[in-house]
Amino acid sequence: MKTVERRLREVLVLDIHETLNDLLVNLFRNINSIEEKAVRAGEYKDLTTNDMHVIEAIGLGEPRNMTSVARQQSVTTGTLTISMNNLVKKGYVVRARSEEDRRVVLVSLTEKGKRAFGQHKQFHDQLIREVVDGLDGQEQEILQRSLANLMGYFHRLQEK
Repeated sequence: MKTVERRLREVLVLDIHETLNDLLVNLFRNINSIEEKAVRAGEYKDLTTNDMHVIEAIGLGEPRNMTSVARQQSVTTGTLTISMNNLVKKGYVVRARSEEDRRVVLVSLTEKGKRAFGQHKQFHDQLIREVVDGLDGQEQEILQRSLANLMGYFHRLQEK
């Protein structure tokens, strides 16, 4: 009897692993595809999803140095420089030398960059509204904890 119960538990665990794997793989694929389409809508056809994420990392606040933006994006400063060159050419970002330390390059969004940032923020806001729609408070907390655990796992993998 115990072996039947144990086997049933093993099958249920296997099923949940397969189901979660399928959900996560398809979720990532769908989010990337939908986000790419949303980014390339309207005025911002010349942007890639990567461009938009760099714009998002720069943000609307004070100018940021390249090192902090690269760190946030988990890329090297050299890799970020390539993206930044394209964003400057396209008119979304401006560079300036720091007044305190002329070796430091600061980046900030132009008005066009700020509008692109706003459009992307609306996309993410709508995404979150759809995700939590119909979930009660406890379910939202469980979802938040689960996604935080997943992010922690990804972060640990990146640090290896």
